[in-house]
Amino acid sequence: MSVQFTILGSGSSGNCAFVEAGETRVLIDAGLSGRQIRKRLLSIGRTPEKLDGILITHEHSDHVQGLTGLAATLQLPIYCNRATREAIERQLKLRLDFRLFTTGDTFEIGGLAVDTFSVPHDAYDPVGFLVRTEAGNIGFLTDLGHATRLVVERLQSANALLLESNYDLKLLQDDLRRPWSVKQRIASRHGHLSNLAAGHVLEQLLSDQLRHLYLGHLSSDCNRPDLARQTAGDILEKNGAKHVRVEVASQEAPCETLRL
Repeated sequence: MSVQFTILGSGSSGNCAFVEAGETRVLIDAGLSGRQIRKRLLSIGRTPEKLDGILITHEHSDHVQGLTGLAATLQLPIYCNRATREAIERQLKLRLDFRLFTTGDTFEIGGLAVDTFSVPHDAYDPVGFLVRTEAGNIGFLTDLGHATRLVVERLQSANALLLESNYDLKLLQDDLRRPWSVKQRIASRHGHLSNLAAGHVLEQLLSDQLRHLYLGHLSSDCNRPDLARQTAGDILEKNGAKHVRVEVASQEAPCETLRL
């Protein structure tokens, strides 16, 4: 079975990824506009009409805003837990085709098996995913203030990993536009991972199986791609993990498609 993985966009303004395994095609989050999702899918030779569903990690707008112009129009199945569904319905006021899972469960969509697990973030019931296929496993870990033991255990078998590297601590502290209360929320244990915290998570997940690392959800004004890459690179060098390929995901354009 051929497997393709493309991060269509990732950052503080919107997050969306595409996974294809055989004839099964899904999005992980839909935080770009419906127009942008369509445009970026077309750039890799795919269309929204051929999607089998959208998996949602949590209800924040940078993960669900595209549902309005995409899922509602095409009546695509939305896979999420009950608390996330209720939050989306309150926010978007749409009638969508929800397929509910219980956090911690595994469910199947065509050629995909999806493991779900709880993550600590300031949302109603946020989750991470490990998408398992015959060719390899892809982990999705964004929007969390710290990695619990459960998170690390669930992602041990990932061959490719999208890992949040949201902010550089000094840039966040020096930011003049954010009030102190917002900075505290971002840096809290239910906020986001700094570059350094992401490096600590990476160190726990290093194995011979992990081959592809994508750093995502970078803040546009409290981080820089070179800083995120350097921190991850230092961890890989320290642990002799030369086999891991690192790419920093962009808000503006899709990453190169990974074929497992």
